[in-house]
Amino acid sequence: MTLEGKQLIGQQAVRGTRGEIQAINPSSSQGLEPVYAGGTPDDVARACELAEAAFDTYRETSLEERATFLETIAEEIEALGDALIERASDESGLPIPRIEGERGRTCGQLRLFANVVRAGEWLDVRVDPALPERAPLPRADLRQRHIALGPVAVFGASNFPLAFSVAGGDTASALAAGCPVVVKAHSAHPGTSELVGRAIQKAVARCELPEGVFSLLYDADIELGQALVADPRIKAVGFTGSRRGGQALVATAQARPEPIPVYAEMSAINPVFALPAALEARGESMAEGFVGSLNLGAGQFCTNPGLVIAVKGPALDTFVEAAGRAVRDSAGQTMLTPGIHDAYTRGVDNLANHDRTREVARGQAGEQPNQCRPGLFVTAAADFLADEALQAEVFGATSLVVECADEAEVRQVAEHLEGQLTATLQLDDADHDSARALLPILERKAGRILVNGWPTGVEVCHAMVHGGPYPATSDSRTTSVGSAAIQRFLRPVCYQNLPDDLLPEALRESNPYQLNRLVDGRREG
Repeated sequence: MTLEGKQLIGQQAVRGTRGEIQAINPSSSQGLEPVYAGGTPDDVARACELAEAAFDTYRETSLEERATFLETIAEEIEALGDALIERASDESGLPIPRIEGERGRTCGQLRLFANVVRAGEWLDVRVDPALPERAPLPRADLRQRHIALGPVAVFGASNFPLAFSVAGGDTASALAAGCPVVVKAHSAHPGTSELVGRAIQKAVARCELPEGVFSLLYDADIELGQALVADPRIKAVGFTGSRRGGQALVATAQARPEPIPVYAEMSAINPVFALPAALEARGESMAEGFVGSLNLGAGQFCTNPGLVIAVKGPALDTFVEAAGRAVRDSAGQTMLTPGIHDAYTRGVDNLANHDRTREVARGQAGEQPNQCRPGLFVTAAADFLADEALQAEVFGATSLVVECADEAEVRQVAEHLEGQLTATLQLDDADHDSARALLPILERKAGRILVNGWPTGVEVCHAMVHGGPYPATSDSRTTSVGSAAIQRFLRPVCYQNLPDDLLPEALRESNPYQLNRLVDGRREG
């Protein structure tokens, strides 16, 4: 497929007229053709108009029709073949195997949501039959289902050009819920976005759906994204990116005459609690696993372990020494964009120049442009507690070790943390009492708590939670990964005394979808 450098508004390809966007190969700092132009407020209005027009038809597609559509998107993405893999690698600097794996995850997410749609449990059907003879007051016939919120704006992420981008988790879950989607492509990978956008556009046509089910816009500045969130036809927003960017979108959404939810994943340092017995028994091997996770993808995962918290002593010294050796042996890796590399460098410099931190190790300097040099630093718990700057996320392969005087201070540090995507416990059997004391704190602080693993690597499944209290996300009640992500884009509606032939199919007496419904407080089947 030849890239045209155009936006996709419904079934049309439209050249933007505002500013220029050109992808940069971060491995070489060379620009990639074609040059894209950003959209205008008129483009936003047209995409949102089409989405609104498509909404009522699309949200009432049958479960089978919608599931087939999601599967068709996956087929069309796979049909792009090597062209997609090569372009995504060129635009991100990520190696081919990583992009291939990400394509598999992207298509796997779409197929997972197809299965979720078919099962129909997301409708959460509840039926309370009429009780006309009940005294002292009769009960009306009451039936409830969940319906889609409306058109959704999705912002592509920088660190996952496929899995958190045009056809990523936000788009897949919104489409599964019955919401048309308008995507703002990330400026770092416009070509990848066009390829995937055309695959979705083709799937819309194959499935004979209204053209407004999907549109793709480009933004040469921040104005188009803000206009998209402000458009009254948009009813929810999915975003993965910086805290500043997420906060700006939340502010715009809340300033509307009709405020809307913004599901923004923003910032996390994902603390690892190395408990005493585990640290004593396997500090060196723990250090190897930790640095492996730290270096994964040049540290550009939102679940990167940016903080280690433990009681000071010889066991922690052994861990730090081993981790330091592993960091020094770590080669530089290309980061996603020159801007991300510059921000990483500033963050590491802030730690290196802080008068309350000690540099343990730095990795090897890369010979190519935009390469991440890993880092490891240490600070005392008292200093960490006294300076909020030490809690700032460094997006890349650098971590800070916090030395605590005792387990009470470990818990104090845990209480001091902002909201996180993950919290990890490295523990042995003798640490269970320590872990038990920490767990209530971590439940309040994080969306996922894991034991004797590492937070990088997010399984796409039914039980996964990829979310957490602010600032990890703007709404801690939700997840952006896993089948529960569909709930972000739904709301309940109750139908009272409607004749059977006016009810939505899922609520009719005959139960044509054969759903497991809650009838008078009891599950059918």
